[in-house]
Amino acid sequence: MLSVDISPTMVERLTARARNEGLSNVVGCVMDGHALELDDDTFDISGSQFGVMLFPDLPRALRELARVTKPAGRVLMVVYGPPAQIAFLGFFMSAIQAVVPGFTGLPMDPTPLPFQVADPERLRQELTAAGLKNVRVETITERLEFQSGTQMWNWLVNSNPIGAMLVADLTSDQKVVVRQVLDGMLRERSRGSDAAVLTNPIHIGIGTR
Repeated sequence: MLSVDISPTMVERLTARARNEGLSNVVGCVMDGHALELDDDTFDISGSQFGVMLFPDLPRALRELARVTKPAGRVLMVVYGPPAQIAFLGFFMSAIQAVVPGFTGLPMDPTPLPFQVADPERLRQELTAAGLKNVRVETITERLEFQSGTQMWNWLVNSNPIGAMLVADLTSDQKVVVRQVLDGMLRERSRGSDAAVLTNPIHIGIGTR
């Protein structure tokens, strides 16, 4: 299995994790997903989980996924649903608003890249435009568990460009208080359990080359 990312650090972390888990068939390479340095018709299955949805030129990236997939092979896309239904995002923005009353939330004009195919019909259209056939899109519910505000903060700010953008203008003191507010919100949601469960709609798009 080949995994590519434009970030050398991400590839290094993947390689180390695969090695630690004994996955000898996982290979990581640094590449730009807009222009994959791979031959045509190479893979039986090509896919992206919360990756290509972030690309500035998503149609080009989808064409690249299709190009490197063998005829009759499958292309898979996993993306977020509508931002208003993403529970972790709502929690996070509510915590910031409690600390910074003037905070207006996530700018939606233009639509942030992570949500550019949040409409399942748009996702279907993009997969079809990339030359794929028999395209179908299914929506599932993702369950995320958080045990503390700090855990949620670290996960969102360090793994998602949305989180980094939302906290970019916060002071150090405000960041501390936001994590404390998140703690309280998550404890209330968990109702005495070890972790609070937040759900999110996830679209899975599949097409045949």
